[in-house]
Amino acid sequence: MVSGNDAAVALAEYVGNDLDGFSLLMNSKAKELNLLSTHFVSPHGLDHENHYTTAYELAKLTDYALQNEIFSKIVNTDTYTININNSPKNLHNTNELLGYIDGVYGVKTGFTNGANRCLVSACKRNNIDVISIVLGCDTKKDRTLDSINLINYTFENYESVNIKEIIENNFNSWKEKNVSLIKTNKGTSNDLDLYIDTSQIINPNYLILKNTDNKINTQIEINSNLQAPIDSASTIGKMKVYYDSINDIPNSENTESNLIFSVNIKNKNAILRKDIYYYMHYFLSNYTSYFSNVVNWYKSS
Repeated sequence: MVSGNDAAVALAEYVGNDLDGFSLLMNSKAKELNLLSTHFVSPHGLDHENHYTTAYELAKLTDYALQNEIFSKIVNTDTYTININNSPKNLHNTNELLGYIDGVYGVKTGFTNGANRCLVSACKRNNIDVISIVLGCDTKKDRTLDSINLINYTFENYESVNIKEIIENNFNSWKEKNVSLIKTNKGTSNDLDLYIDTSQIINPNYLILKNTDNKINTQIEINSNLQAPIDSASTIGKMKVYYDSINDIPNSENTESNLIFSVNIKNKNAILRKDIYYYMHYFLSNYTSYFSNVVNWYKSS
């Protein structure tokens, strides 16, 4: 709450045995989170040529950290009283937006001679969470105003859409028209029960600009000639999700640059491959039926 570098060092020594050990843990976590432009050498972040990150990766790290309930509670605490040798001491959060701007619930101020005034903010309004990163400001006033402007701009110009709902609706519409066109070669049946793997959708909500033609588009990629056997829950295609104003996504030259993510299309049922026993059973069944029909024809004659 009060940028206690001494406390950061104490925690690092406890968790990582020493500062180098803790830095290894920090860099391991950065790699896990795919922060390719981030590297740590200390728990407090004082200036060092090998200690660096970017605004974007700070936002990714913040989003991850806020999923921790204890961390989220601490950065949202304005004041707290601790006891030192039985004497109370009041701590005040250095985040100037906390309790001042509607919806702000964190996160952290920062300052070094090399980085200047920095502020990582988190704000929630109308079920939309916004993380803003302001780095390199000359004064506290600058970082405060820039952060407020970023937050207000986002809420004034963007709206949330339920991307999961859009995906499911588009897929169901596509399935009604196209699933019968998919054939399973050498399969004992063509009993396809396709579904979207929605577990891949981490956040169902997506921000888009208000009052524009920009929208969410989807594109199905699936092989219409499948080969048996097909295991249950196996992936047989994918749906790509785009954010663009282009109506005909497949003909867009910048298609992949607008890709948000893709989700797998799976088949619920297992389909076995025809083998010698299947053909023998098929032959015997049809031969018996044919012979029975011939006998009945002679009898009727």
